[in-house]
Amino acid sequence: MVKPQSRAIFYEMLRSYTSLAKTLNLSQTVRDLNSTRQTVRRHIHQLEKQKGVALFQLKDRQYQLTEAGKASLQEARDLLARGEAWLHNKSSHIRGLSHFSCEIGEDGSDICYHLQQHPLGRLWQDGSAFLQTGFQLWAQARGEIESPALAGVRPYMMVFRQLGDDWICADVGEKSSFSTWFGWEKQRSSVGRGLSDLPSFRDTAQFLVQPFREVMISQSARFDHVFTLAEIKDHTDLVAISYQRLLLGCRFPDGSFALASLVDRTHDIDIKGLDPERAKLMPDEYVMNVDLDLGG
Repeated sequence: MVKPQSRAIFYEMLRSYTSLAKTLNLSQTVRDLNSTRQTVRRHIHQLEKQKGVALFQLKDRQYQLTEAGKASLQEARDLLARGEAWLHNKSSHIRGLSHFSCEIGEDGSDICYHLQQHPLGRLWQDGSAFLQTGFQLWAQARGEIESPALAGVRPYMMVFRQLGDDWICADVGEKSSFSTWFGWEKQRSSVGRGLSDLPSFRDTAQFLVQPFREVMISQSARFDHVFTLAEIKDHTDLVAISYQRLLLGCRFPDGSFALASLVDRTHDIDIKGLDPERAKLMPDEYVMNVDLDLGG
């Protein structure tokens, strides 16, 4: 049974665990958390005692994650991220669907990211024709990522595979929003990288993990509207980008899960709390206007 005093410091225990898991160096973790060696060790011990498993092992005076430590890490990171977002009124649910709002300068944030999840039925009301067609092709392919039914839309997709606690980019279509925004060099070099190593995803990877996992668990699809600021090819400043996004649960030929992301850059987004005029800040030249025929 979890003691009340342990529940009271649960947040600090998670911070110690995730920080040490990142650095695998106690001294560095102490510096990062502005804490003490004794405190971090105590937090880890308490967390391990409550969970009933060892999260770390010491080998040659070097910290290593155990299998249980690896398996528990992403959930701990998610709990911290959701807790921080909720505490600062950045995260909520609207009619049971995710809403997130974060601005540069708010509570020390250095990113701008706004997301509104919409019911899939909204796709047929005012979703782009491009995404509607993509969804139909996905259904025809029955989620098989290499199905001929998806041939017409694959050039516009990014595909991810889960590897441990991370999501690895397995493919980037040459006509995808990612490729046309960042350029072919970033497209080619992104395959094989984790979310946090991809351009523009470095600061927002934490907001992608939960939607990716949701689609993986449901083996279904998710429809989001997003507004953010991102680096772009041939520009030194961050540029406003707005888009509708479909996340689609698929399968690789070996039967493992594949996450396909289909993005349509557009001014037509609806995010609670985001000024409609701001939603149109993306330069017109970056609106995609894809005309995709069924079976094309």
